[in-house]
Amino acid sequence: MTVEASQTDRPPRARIPVSFPRRPILIGSEIYRRSRYGVKHPLSIQRVTPVMDLAHALGLLSDDLFVDSPMASPEELSRFHAPDYIAAVVAAERDGRVSDEVKEKYNIGRAGNPVFPEIFSRPATAAGASLLAGRTLASVERGVIHSLAGGTHHGRRDMAYGFCFFNDPVLGILAMLDSGLSRVAYVDLDAHHGDGVQDAFHDDDRVLTVSIHEDDRWPRTGSAEDRAGGMARNFPAPKGLNDSEFRHLIEEGVVPLVEMFAADAVVIQSGCDGLADDPQSKLELSNNALFEAVRRLSSLAPRVLVVGGGGYNPWAVARCWTGIWATLNGQDPRDIDMDTGGERILRELLWNHSRGRNPPEHWFTTLADRPNEGDVRAEVVDLARLVRRPG
Repeated sequence: MTVEASQTDRPPRARIPVSFPRRPILIGSEIYRRSRYGVKHPLSIQRVTPVMDLAHALGLLSDDLFVDSPMASPEELSRFHAPDYIAAVVAAERDGRVSDEVKEKYNIGRAGNPVFPEIFSRPATAAGASLLAGRTLASVERGVIHSLAGGTHHGRRDMAYGFCFFNDPVLGILAMLDSGLSRVAYVDLDAHHGDGVQDAFHDDDRVLTVSIHEDDRWPRTGSAEDRAGGMARNFPAPKGLNDSEFRHLIEEGVVPLVEMFAADAVVIQSGCDGLADDPQSKLELSNNALFEAVRRLSSLAPRVLVVGGGGYNPWAVARCWTGIWATLNGQDPRDIDMDTGGERILRELLWNHSRGRNPPEHWFTTLADRPNEGDVRAEVVDLARLVRRPG
């Protein structure tokens, strides 16, 4: 579908499998197999399609559990984004370039937000997935949806920011609220603060936004004292955060907040750039920490939407998000054997980074990392206590 057609014709309606809501469904798209931000960009790697391939190869995903993502139309995107900004992104894809004025006004073509061939189509597809997920979850009493390409949590109403052109978590949450849900909890596990989502719901008491992120990491927002309009809680974690400390923040900080909020749905942003194998943070998590967090958080509401997020090591992303999909299906990633088909998929990945020149063998042969347990530092205990404090 061309961008011009997307402005006038509604994309075909995605078909929800008959297995839903009895079984979780996964939303993905082949657009990510061929789309790249640019050779030197951190998002030049493949992230979504290796998870689709790996889940199939390991017997975790059958055709009746998969949905091909629709592309959001400009009209749908305008539920949150400014129409003139949407039009600028559409024009950037059509023309393959932007003027200096557009760069300045909308932050397109600079600051990590490049002009690339699918600059509209790719983020609009991620947004379409979260919109579909939000509407679908609101129509059932309970259900789980995993939208791999979602989690673009920095996107602003009228500008690109932090590699994010559209904010699909915001659009997905709005779809839930517009479809009749009353309370949505958003929990962000990315190494970077979920600033765009927090700001979007600054004055909306229907949405609780919670973020665990690395302290003093870009965009350097989300202090423990930052509660936005009152419905935000932030856990800026110290460098070197281990699995035990992450578990403490989840159990002693996040879970009580979400339980008290009594949400109709929980949205979990599962950015995996806090893993020890990722180059974009100085946290030291194993992927087991994210598996456990997703399992725990998904028990806190009858409707669950898990989206992706950051993650800049293709092997770490593929293994982590495949493991999350297994977790949502009640399987322990540590018990899944990597067969020859799965190993072949991982060995075919490429990464133009110093860490990608001589990858360790376990990046090919195991789904779960070796756990990184350790002491829970006093500053982590204090952080959980501080953020939970009323007021």
